[in-house]
Amino acid sequence: MTPAVIQLAAEAAERKSAEVTDWGARIAWVIGLLVFIAFVYWLMRQGWKWRGALQSDLPELPAAPEGLPDHRLALTGRYHGSTTAGQWLDRIVAHGLGVRSRVELTLTDAGLEVVRPGAGDFFVPAAQLRGARLDKGIAGKVLTEGGLLVVTWEHGDTLIDSGFRSDRAAEHAAWVEAIISMNPTTTTEGAER
Repeated sequence: MTPAVIQLAAEAAERKSAEVTDWGARIAWVIGLLVFIAFVYWLMRQGWKWRGALQSDLPELPAAPEGLPDHRLALTGRYHGSTTAGQWLDRIVAHGLGVRSRVELTLTDAGLEVVRPGAGDFFVPAAQLRGARLDKGIAGKVLTEGGLLVVTWEHGDTLIDSGFRSDRAAEHAAWVEAIISMNPTTTTEGAER
């Protein structure tokens, strides 16, 4: 073997024997990343609590009265949240209104019963219903045009838009018509943003 070949073989051996991983630095980066992620989640939680504190003047949500009349309409689907009416990004989190969940909606002559497994149920008396429309989005949820049933109702001094999506979206139009027919002051205006 020539000296050049021996030198190339020695250099190749040195490159192969170099340490591949610096475990100390890698563990430090992983721990730093986990601490950063925990900090971001903590900030998000604090923001949610702060928003709830700002909305603490909202009265408790009413429960459904005993002996409701027969239902006009019923649906199962998803509850996507509530916002201040006309402000589709101003999520309301007080009293659990910001919690997404499955939902069972029942419309009776007495009002709208909202049953949410895993979240607080509430009832909107018929006199408090202010409108219904088909829309495409509400606070963090955007769907196709008309893919969301938005019910506007009054609670205390606040007008609230609550967004629902039925498992069968074709039902939405019937809900809009039924809610509007219950109260002559209800409207479908405000769907355009």
